Amino acid sequence: MMNAQEIEQIIPHRAPFRLVDRAENVVAGESATGYLDVTKDMFWVPGHFPEYPVMPGVLIVEALAQVGAISLLIVPENQGKIAFFAGIDKVRFKRQVVPGETLELKVEITKMRGPIGFGSAQAFVDGELACAGELMFAIK
Repeated sequence: MMNAQEIEQIIPHRAPFRLVDRAENVVAGESATGYLDVTKDMFWVPGHFPEYPVMPGVLIVEALAQVGAISLLIVPENQGKIAFFAGIDKVRFKRQVVPGETLELKVEITKMRGPIGFGSAQAFVDGELACAGELMFAIK
């Protein structure tokens, strides 16, 4: 299990925008599983929405992308680089995510074409699908 400090040695994201607390089952260039403990002190809680805090969907997708980036950037020739979004397709949200829950984030890299990578991504809460979609990465 990688902790936050080990993750920060791979991806450039830092608090409050590092959205992966732990990672495991990291296979270089193939797949990774990450976890985010959604807490009431996260930066978005006071404004989304004040009386009913729900994790913004775009942040769930960003958390998934960070997990994919862990798998891609641990590849020796990609170390020290950045993985940018190049596309987000077929994303669907199946349930709300609220403070007190833990997101399980799974990304499988399905294809690489030079510096462009494609991944299948799913986010779960207690085994229930919260979000799924396809991500495209550009490594620079």
